[in-house]
Amino acid sequence: MNPRSGGGKASRFRIAERARAFGAQVLVIDDSLPQDLATVSRRAVGDGADLLGVAGGDGTQALVAGVAAESGLPFVVVPAGTRNHFAMDLGLDRDDPSAALDALTDGVELRVDLGYAGERAFVNNVSFGAYAALVRDPAYREDKIGTIVRILPEFLARHEGPALVVRAGLLTVDRPDAVLVSNNPYQVDDPAGFGKRARLDSGLLGVLAARAETPAETAAGLRGGRLHGLTRLATPEDVVIYAEAPVVPVGLDGEAVTLRTPVRCRISPGSLRVWVPRDRPGVAPTGRRPPGWAVVRRAASWEKRARALIRRC
Repeated sequence: MNPRSGGGKASRFRIAERARAFGAQVLVIDDSLPQDLATVSRRAVGDGADLLGVAGGDGTQALVAGVAAESGLPFVVVPAGTRNHFAMDLGLDRDDPSAALDALTDGVELRVDLGYAGERAFVNNVSFGAYAALVRDPAYREDKIGTIVRILPEFLARHEGPALVVRAGLLTVDRPDAVLVSNNPYQVDDPAGFGKRARLDSGLLGVLAARAETPAETAAGLRGGRLHGLTRLATPEDVVIYAEAPVVPVGLDGEAVTLRTPVRCRISPGSLRVWVPRDRPGVAPTGRRPPGWAVVRRAASWEKRARALIRRC
């Protein structure tokens, strides 16, 4: 868990104590020490972990989700970040992140897709050009939606990064100023990619590629739910972003990273086994009850009840 993520949500809701009560081993991330969470997660798998879970933001979720998918282990999302977009689309309670741990005793399993940009997994989206520059703005972390609406028009209008080319199947988009590739498409009235996704299991990448307008036109388009100069696509095929530079800045689930070009984005259908509570406030598809260790923990009490019933009979 990341104790500082989301202004300290994990600490305020006593995530570590609750998780340990379920028998989990908890690693508390120390921001002052460099830690490769993917390596830590793989070590846990090698040590015999039955499940992986993360209390943190979307960027942290993606790092461990990739390891869970490659190892075939279930994954628990504890929404202890700032916006928790992935958790929102899973229907989780973002006001009480500790409620996500109910998946360990009374949960269902959802099979959802996972996106990849090169070798990096993403649960929400990966952004290029002006979108990626926006992620690097200091104001973005404090107020993501407000920052997008306020300064995206200016970022689009004055974007000066390397020229981009987007290719997906027979489609080519030359020199877009901003590109967003999402793990499942966003709703059609969401030109900036900060709304909801209707599904997480469609097996499709969503693509938004925008060319600059005047700041006033862009701002009006954001408010009205559509942008001129916008290319929108939903595709099962790989999406490749080329650039006139060996590396490009990228926003990967809201985290600023750098990737080598060309960047090949792909969708891995149904590769992530997510355990969620049976009862959750958002709208989400139902799944089957997970057969994991948390259910086994309860077996002993049921056995005692059965023996007592037999004795009474």
